[in-house]
Amino acid sequence: MNSAEASIKKLNCSITPRHLTELRRDLWNDEPLPATLVFQDQIKVHAEIAYRGAHTRKAKKKSYFINHAGRKKVKGESEFHLNAEYYDPSFMRNALSFKFLDLIGLIVPHWEYVKFYINGKYEGIYLKLESVNEDFAEKHRLNPCSIIYAIDGDANFSLHSDLDKSLKKNLLQGYELKSGNKSALMRLTEFIVFVNTATHQEFEKRITEYINVRQYLSWLAGVVCLQNFDGFVHNYALLLDEQTNQFIIIPWDYDATFGRDVNGTDMGAEYVRIEGYNTLSARLLAIESFKNIYAGLMNSLLDQTFTTKTITPMIDDLFAQLEPEVQGDPYVGKYVQEFRQEPRFIKDFIQARNDFLSRELSNRGWK
Repeated sequence: MNSAEASIKKLNCSITPRHLTELRRDLWNDEPLPATLVFQDQIKVHAEIAYRGAHTRKAKKKSYFINHAGRKKVKGESEFHLNAEYYDPSFMRNALSFKFLDLIGLIVPHWEYVKFYINGKYEGIYLKLESVNEDFAEKHRLNPCSIIYAIDGDANFSLHSDLDKSLKKNLLQGYELKSGNKSALMRLTEFIVFVNTATHQEFEKRITEYINVRQYLSWLAGVVCLQNFDGFVHNYALLLDEQTNQFIIIPWDYDATFGRDVNGTDMGAEYVRIEGYNTLSARLLAIESFKNIYAGLMNSLLDQTFTTKTITPMIDDLFAQLEPEVQGDPYVGKYVQEFRQEPRFIKDFIQARNDFLSRELSNRGWK
């Protein structure tokens, strides 16, 4: 349950010394190793564990990907992620982002905090995060669908790489089929070609064949408010509805939000422009009717939802849940004071970001 009233449960992972040594030998090995999970000293599950993430693998506190052996489902899921939140001094940016995105009508992964142990040794507070996979689709009644992950910065809906600006050798660079039919990748290729080659008139007329435009613009407005710089070309999933043949976009991994980047550095409140980034967003906002929809969504968010009045109770709720537990996290130590200062930092960011975006709306005549 996504609620700060819920107590933080224990999750213990038992792994043999040989497999634990193997896990720790190579940070970049994605091959899962056998383990046993015990949830709250009750539910025992055979599973597999591996490190997850990119730059986070170098952190002292590791993040993990866990799947149940034989794809067995426990409480409706066969796999999940354990995020260390090591570079987020608040421990709450992912959770707070998903609460906000859920509030504005987007479909988001389920999350909950857990106290994680490996062979009985306490590893600290983790965010247990639902995978966007077939279980996710079934739970949200999105079947039948195929799911494609945006796995790096090349998932920018462009013919050119976002990483080195060269022409892509393969338009599917940055994307990976998570579940469903391989034909979804063909549809995505066709979509990317259309986005980059259609005339202005053709784009306006036919773009809804490929994507739910209002849902995408809602997502864009949310990412812009939260200032998730990576979120425009990374940290999302595309779900292809096999009945409508339309894509919808699902947010994922939002720890670099509310004024801090992936390393926890202060970004300021004016770092990300109001239009966001990526080729698809630029083309949509070049169409007057779509720009007006986006402006309306943004105005509504800044008036009613992305405000200190609305989000402060969420921040205080999460802090109240986390504060008694974070002090005992073995990787926090001297940073407890920084954790206690973060709610104020986030609230100040929300106000400053709201002010900046409101000025941008006014300057563009979008009010």
